Amino acid sequence: MKILFAIQGTGNGHISRAREIVPLLQQYGELDLLISGTQAEVALAQPVKYRYHGFSFVFGTNGGVDKWATYKIMNLPQLWRDMHNLPLAQYDLVVNDFEPVSAWACRIQKVPSVSLSHQCSFVSPKTPRPAKWNYAEWLFKYYSPTTHHIGFHFEQYDSFIHTPVIRSEIRSLQPRNDGHYTVYLPAYDDKTLVKHLSRVKDVQWQVFSKRQKNIHKEANVTILPIDNAAFNNSLSACEGLLTGGGFEGPAEALYLGKKVMMIPMKNQYEQQCNALAASKLGVPVVHQIDNKFEQHLHSWITGGKKIEVNFKDETAAIVENMVKMYARPQAILA
Repeated sequence: MKILFAIQGTGNGHISRAREIVPLLQQYGELDLLISGTQAEVALAQPVKYRYHGFSFVFGTNGGVDKWATYKIMNLPQLWRDMHNLPLAQYDLVVNDFEPVSAWACRIQKVPSVSLSHQCSFVSPKTPRPAKWNYAEWLFKYYSPTTHHIGFHFEQYDSFIHTPVIRSEIRSLQPRNDGHYTVYLPAYDDKTLVKHLSRVKDVQWQVFSKRQKNIHKEANVTILPIDNAAFNNSLSACEGLLTGGGFEGPAEALYLGKKVMMIPMKNQYEQQCNALAASKLGVPVVHQIDNKFEQHLHSWITGGKKIEVNFKDETAAIVENMVKMYARPQAILA
């Protein structure tokens, strides 16, 4: 059996989840990997056969998407060519994690595909989102359209939605509490974070930054470059995680029994949806870093609670069932 696994390369969550799923897919046949996008700091251990520019959003420095930088890196003619030239006839199963090149190539070539992603959970109207409709609902529907859906979210809001994929390297950690707080807010620049975090002097902050190459410390704030092992170690030993409105990071922190506070990116609808869903679990959400931010931090540090979750280890079973249901029948029999 030949399998194509296409992965979104904007942000680190998709790649992190793929690190868990790739070895499972390899058990069922020859696996080719495709990545599009330009904004991930983590990488896969396995070779990638197809790398495309794709359609990426660039993080800004003030809590949102940098629209001008995003516009400048767009290459729509190349995106069009890649969609039309990706060879798909050789594959018995195409698996997609919110990746547009392969999704649209499948649609153009009339090849079935299955979405294995957090974003496809929004196919269900039962998945939490703000009451006011947002044009970004079109992105959920048309950015990476597939014929089948297997979604992940904080809770099982619908029959095709599962609780988060928690990587084996996270499940194997022995969490402890060294008292520091781990921070991952890539949409804010380091100076802004140091300015506000250093005002909360009674704790140590470990900030993981996509803009730094070396470790340095300012007052009670340590700035570290993005590194998977270092981040996992910091998360395992922290009191709590201060992060954006992503999905994998908060899910892993909740699994480890850590306090979590979320600051979703401005005008980023998916992160607003994630934050709303997390708030229903009891996670505090702050929508901007302003002159009230230190007050929010003090309240969270002194009164924030740890939330019990039940994120079952079912990834292998999900992948097995997906292969049985959606791969070409002749490939399974072979």
